[in-house]
Amino acid sequence: MSARRALRLAAAALLCAAALTSSVRAAETTLHFTLDRRLEGPAAPFLLPLDKGFYKAEGLNVAIDPAPNMREAIKRVASGEYDMGFADINAMIKFRDANPKQPIKAVFMVYNRPPFAVIGRKSRGIAAPKDLEGRKLGAPMDSDSFSLWPIFAKVNGIDASKVAVESIGVQVRNPMLAAGQVDAITGLAYSSFVDLKDKGVPVDDLTVLLMADYGVDVYGNAVVVNPQFAADHPEAVKGFLRAFLHGLKMTVASPAAALGYVMERSDATRKDLELERLQMVIRQNIVTPEVKANGYGGVDGERLQRGLEQLAISYKFKQPPKPDDVFDASFLPPAAERKAN
Repeated sequence: MSARRALRLAAAALLCAAALTSSVRAAETTLHFTLDRRLEGPAAPFLLPLDKGFYKAEGLNVAIDPAPNMREAIKRVASGEYDMGFADINAMIKFRDANPKQPIKAVFMVYNRPPFAVIGRKSRGIAAPKDLEGRKLGAPMDSDSFSLWPIFAKVNGIDASKVAVESIGVQVRNPMLAAGQVDAITGLAYSSFVDLKDKGVPVDDLTVLLMADYGVDVYGNAVVVNPQFAADHPEAVKGFLRAFLHGLKMTVASPAAALGYVMERSDATRKDLELERLQMVIRQNIVTPEVKANGYGGVDGERLQRGLEQLAISYKFKQPPKPDDVFDASFLPPAAERKAN
């Protein structure tokens, strides 16, 4: 073979390779994903697959953004501004009821048990739910944690009229409890507990009444999807969940290693605090007895129905939803792949 012919063949091979690469890139589906809050330890299962190339391996070009709060995340996905996101399923259910033309759905249950809690000080007389009677409870009125307060009070036999509820802002909630200006607050266990401990409140003076431990049977945060995106790109949704599941399992197996993917994106984040948050979420919300028995991602229909009935205690539905209205299991990876280690 002449040198000139060899050069022509080599050039042709390079052109074919470039065309193939261009074709693969063109075939990638762009997917915009929103978190439910700022970048913290619990975001690790979403960011790890991004940096490890798991989404890319599924033919996805994924961009992940933080959000100012959970409700904004729901609005982003429902409007189509974002294709998928991470949000509390209970807030999503209420949003659907108020906005029936935006039927956003959950497709992967991440927090099998919600992180909502009442956090109190033992030195202020709070050790059990009934101790809240005659005490001052600080809560942001429009927060998702306080929205479950009527359920928590009812299932635990608390006379809510005997609890002095003080409306306070999210930013001053933890400082006010630390200063003893209120006896207890509503919030996220992994957030308030870690922050209060960091503010110097003795751990043995903190009572964390995780609502899921006290009769509140609702689910927690889930991966949610815009219905039009799901209809147009079902394989992209399935691919995202496969990649996320891989990342979730790796995060559960090694939280400290997974946290690195959060830390490199946030200069203001302290590693010790965020690792503790992530470990709390894994222990209390993700790897639960139900998940150990049934695997990651799915829901129990009867339990979801009980949760919907409990939500009706604190929220008046225009049209009471059914489990299939709010959770779609058709995009989940096979059960064998979802087994918890």
